Amino acid sequence: MTTTFMRGFAAKFCIVLLAGVLAVGDASAQRAAGSGQADKDDNTKTKQAQAVSKDVYERIQKAQEMVDNKDYNGALRLLNNLYNPDKLTEYEQANVLNYIGFVHYNKDDVNAALATFEKMLRIPSLEPQLAKQTTLTVAQLYTMQEQYSKALTTIDRWFALEPNPGPDQFILKAQILYNLNRYKDMISPIETAMRVAKERGKPAKEDWWNLLNFAYFQQEDYRKVRDIQKTLLQSWPKARYWKSLAGAYTELGEDEKLIYAYDAAHTQGMLEKPTEFVTMAQLYLQAEVPYKAGTLLQQKMDAGVVPKSEKHYRLLSQAWMLAQEDDKAIPALTAAAKLSSTGELDLRLANSYLNIGKYNDCIASANTAIRKGSLKNPDNAQISLGMCLYNLKRYGDSKKAFQAAARVPRSQRQAAQWIRVIDAEVERNRQIRLAEEAARKKRRELEAKLASAST
Repeated sequence: MTTTFMRGFAAKFCIVLLAGVLAVGDASAQRAAGSGQADKDDNTKTKQAQAVSKDVYERIQKAQEMVDNKDYNGALRLLNNLYNPDKLTEYEQANVLNYIGFVHYNKDDVNAALATFEKMLRIPSLEPQLAKQTTLTVAQLYTMQEQYSKALTTIDRWFALEPNPGPDQFILKAQILYNLNRYKDMISPIETAMRVAKERGKPAKEDWWNLLNFAYFQQEDYRKVRDIQKTLLQSWPKARYWKSLAGAYTELGEDEKLIYAYDAAHTQGMLEKPTEFVTMAQLYLQAEVPYKAGTLLQQKMDAGVVPKSEKHYRLLSQAWMLAQEDDKAIPALTAAAKLSSTGELDLRLANSYLNIGKYNDCIASANTAIRKGSLKNPDNAQISLGMCLYNLKRYGDSKKAFQAAARVPRSQRQAAQWIRVIDAEVERNRQIRLAEEAARKKRRELEAKLASAST
């Protein structure tokens, strides 16, 4: 999970909550002015001190009309003129301040809104429900202003006031902890949010799982990351979750499962980047299914998705060779060899030609490999060259190649065996020639006698 995603999630989350909580300012002012009593849900006794006078009510109503008409400055002037602690009851002060804070927020003046709500929270007789709602609003506004330490203190104060908190507030706390780099501490509120949501018959949101995944990833708890990605994939099958699951398998050393994650993403058409297709091909090779690796790479290189580089041609040729598809390996090897300054790929090409019996091409590629040099085992090039020359019955040149290979101790035995085979073949051919010459001589002598006898 990236920092950009996290900050984007934070902003969206706070705005959603504030849209609901700040609206309480409007509703609270109207309710207080219209009824002259506190919210009955607070289970508090109605007190005379909580009545709103007709004048205060009418001026708040006028401010409401100005806000409806987007005249925020006019509404603020009216409400600031109205606010006078010496003339208003504490209940009236709370309602006026609440509405002033609401107007400041609508003007995008979050600092002024915060100062107003903080002043409101200092009113001794502030009704519990409004105190609780305002405390949550202040926590969110501090989060939006990136004052995360104050936001954390305030949200904890809200939790002390709220006996039955909902999941969103736990997620808000987790988001604040994220911004304080307290990743381990994020886990408990997120998991609590998920538990509360489940108890209320609501599903955990995708963003919550992403937050939890990030927290566990920071703890390098890849087993948890793996399990979270599986959960995400069940409800939100996306490419990035397959890739994250693959990463978790890699970290856990569960390589045998890694290919399934990539293969599933590939089957669902979720692989897009060249590196992803190359990784998929490499995984096929590791799983000993080289034909799939070759087919995939060939398709993507032909389509121009995977660059036609030496590295990729090399991988493609390796896949075809392991799949025993030498005819398909040769074009890839040829292209790769042309791009390489060393002789290794030319030597592989020579061996492929040897396998399919194209001995002249084999000789040309082997000689190119020797000429380019930088071979890990130059003697192997001489062995391959010697074998191709032998198959063309160029025994003298073949023997020279094997003699060159024999200079390396590792190849002495193999080269010696081939030299003995060549010597035996040469001797056999010599004996055949001698026998043929003797037979021809005898036939000529016989023909001469027959000719003499006839005369």
